[in-house]
Amino acid sequence: MLGLKLPTDPRWVNIVEKNVEEILTDHAFCEQKAASTAISFIVGFPEYSDLVTEMTALVKEEISHFKMVHDRILANGWVLGRDRRDDYVIKLITFFPKGGSRTTQLVNRLLYAALIEARSCERFRLLSEELEDKELAEFYYKLMVSEANHYTMFLGFARQYGNLEEVNKKWQDLLSFEAEIMKGLSKDGTIHG
Repeated sequence: MLGLKLPTDPRWVNIVEKNVEEILTDHAFCEQKAASTAISFIVGFPEYSDLVTEMTALVKEEISHFKMVHDRILANGWVLGRDRRDDYVIKLITFFPKGGSRTTQLVNRLLYAALIEARSCERFRLLSEELEDKELAEFYYKLMVSEANHYTMFLGFARQYGNLEEVNKKWQDLLSFEAEIMKGLSKDGTIHG
């Protein structure tokens, strides 16, 4: 369903289980960044009313996910900790050249957002199926469903605002690029890393 060209190595879950505090901190910041991304779409593209409406709802949802993850951190007696570099996203956003028309910029940003949500969904599915902590596994199952909806929403908007044939080609090229990035990751306990 997600179209990812390189699945996460299931052994990544073993890395996560050795330091649940690390993954939760990283996850919390991913949710905060997702809310910030939704806000940036509102600020950057206010003339797209249907996008603004959906991004407004997404901000609320993502910040509620941040709260859920933060509450879980606090329940374990931990603190949030500092934000970490997301090498996955840093590498991913180098794919499309800078510039171009506003529509091109919008479509490219929507495709990045769709792919980040797709990878998060895939990782959450893996956690929901493989974690020994069944309560945490259930937590990730519920979030996996949300991520799938976000992925399809972003991809749908890209296809709505851009030329369908061009968007689909960009999407396939981006998926191939992302697979190359993933070959060097899955070695630490972060959502994308």
